[in-house]
Amino acid sequence: MIGKTARYMPAFFLGLALVAGPMATRAATPGLASRPVLTLALAERLLQAALHEATRNGWPGVVAVVDDAGQVVALARMDNAYMRASVDLAPGKARTAVMFRRPTAVLEGAIDGPRPALVTAQGYVMMKGGEPIVIDGQVVGGIGVSVDTPDHDEQIAQAALTVLK
Repeated sequence: MIGKTARYMPAFFLGLALVAGPMATRAATPGLASRPVLTLALAERLLQAALHEATRNGWPGVVAVVDDAGQVVALARMDNAYMRASVDLAPGKARTAVMFRRPTAVLEGAIDGPRPALVTAQGYVMMKGGEPIVIDGQVVGGIGVSVDTPDHDEQIAQAALTVLK
C-alpha cells in the first residue's frame, strides 16, 4: 500500500505547486503596493447612474468615466445631446478631476477667484461637471458630464457617485 501512495506523491506536489506557486509569488512580491482599481463593472454602474439622472431630468448629453490614468473606460452620448463639443468635454472633465484629484468645480472657482493663472494649464477642462472617483481614500478614476448647464453637469456627476455609498 505504501508503494502505491508514494507513486502518486510527485504528481500531487506538482499539482500543488502549479496552483499555489503563482499565488505565493504575487503575495510575496516585495516593494509592490496594492491599491483599489476602477473596474469596468463599476465604471458601467457609475455611467448608468449618471444617465438615469440625466434622463430623469430631461438633460441629454455625454457622460464619460476614466481610470486613474485619465483613459476612458466607459462613455455614452445620449440621443439629442445638447452640444457636439460634449464628446470632448465630458472625458476632459473626468481626466482633469483625476489629475488634479478634486472636482473641476473647485478648479473653475479658483480661476474665477484667487488663481486665474490656473487657466494656463494646457490640456485640462476646468469647468464644472468633473468629479474624482475615490475608493478607500485613493483616486481610482473620474467621471465627467457635459449636458446643458454647469450646474446640471455637476448634479449628474455627483448623482453618479452615490453608487459608491
